[in-house]
Amino acid sequence: MSHILILEDESVIRQAMRRLLERNGYQVSEADSVEQAKSDHALTNFDLIVADLRLPRAPGTEIIASAAGVPVLIMTSYASVRSAVEAMKLGAADYIAKPFDHDELLVVIDRILSSRRLARQNAALKRDVQRTYPVGGIVGRCPTMLEVFRRIERVAPNDTTVLIMGESGTGKELVARAVHEQSKRCDAPMITVNCAAIPESLIESELFGHEKGSFTGAVQTRHGMVEAADGGTLFLDEVGELPLPAQARLLRVLQDGEIRRVGSSQPRKINVRLIAATHRELAQLVESNLFRDDLYFRLRVMEIWLPPLRERGHDIVDLARHLLDKTCQRLHRSALRFTTETMSLITEYGWPGNVRELENAIERAVILCDSENITPEMLAIESRPTELSNAVAESTNAASLENYIRNFVREHEGALTETELARRLGISRKTLWEKRQRLGIPRQTAKKEAIRPRGPRA
Repeated sequence: MSHILILEDESVIRQAMRRLLERNGYQVSEADSVEQAKSDHALTNFDLIVADLRLPRAPGTEIIASAAGVPVLIMTSYASVRSAVEAMKLGAADYIAKPFDHDELLVVIDRILSSRRLARQNAALKRDVQRTYPVGGIVGRCPTMLEVFRRIERVAPNDTTVLIMGESGTGKELVARAVHEQSKRCDAPMITVNCAAIPESLIESELFGHEKGSFTGAVQTRHGMVEAADGGTLFLDEVGELPLPAQARLLRVLQDGEIRRVGSSQPRKINVRLIAATHRELAQLVESNLFRDDLYFRLRVMEIWLPPLRERGHDIVDLARHLLDKTCQRLHRSALRFTTETMSLITEYGWPGNVRELENAIERAVILCDSENITPEMLAIESRPTELSNAVAESTNAASLENYIRNFVREHEGALTETELARRLGISRKTLWEKRQRLGIPRQTAKKEAIRPRGPRA
């Protein structure tokens, strides 16, 4: 039962409000002044305070500072926009003008109490998550992940630029969000940009904006993603895919805190915290003159390296169970569990697609499961480690997953079809084609794939 304090100097109004609220299931206490409320009651024990604006000796808004987080609803017969604005500036939860309809008062009170309950539930959930997974809900107990947590906690409170490295699917965006949420900018937006998903011809306009008429199709001035992140955090995923002209513009943001929209001659001051991520070796790109060395040194002030899933030991068990619970809740399924055989498969498989592949396999299994147990075939992965997994496990000097994919494709493309190659790699044929184009792996003669005969033309 919610406990409400009525702060009103007119006893007739106070008693009428008390009867109304008690009839609707609220516990009610009274006071006729701010002084009496402070002396007779522990204000923090209330769920809501309803205070008249005009009270003897001190206005009702003075109770706000003493209520320490308890919402205060201000009411007055002297309704005006100015007094409403002043009350809200002082921290009032809402404002209602006398005379008010009983139903109107009850609706406002219910809305305030519902918002407070929701805020408390969110705070409790965050505390639970922090106790179980101390950094941003990230699951992990292996030494490498504990080092990741330590780096996040050390760098988050500062405005230092962070470079997150790791294979595709290891959770780089999750780490970036954890850094943002533990920073001083947590109340400002975090703008995420996937540099690999934007055509090269549009990347500068998307990032830095453009002026009207600066190029064909620029029918109006547009703010860029960097400008949208002003005051907050800009997360550039796959920063290694940025073309050189965009790299030069980004360097100016880091050096001078300025941006210049495409087609503009005037720079604009900007205040952003940059977090970048890549699965590529930027040092190798620098040597190949595909990435600016000055930008590279600006980005790697603090590096956080995320290990691939195959190197995280027992973490994969905790992560699989966590993802299963989360997926069941999201898909509104009752609790499911892995069989012993399924868990053995999960721990033995190489997971070339890392956490993302594991999450997708579990979601597929939850959808297909008709009982309480998830069996190995529901995961739709190899029953033994793939050739790629073995190659990965044996290759301690490999720089990235792209190297593994390049070597695997070149070694097996003469014996496997494109469909078989993609399946062994745990990716789609379209993704395999895209990787061939980007990594410079021309398609060699492979064994012929079955072609479905076409029907007669209409």
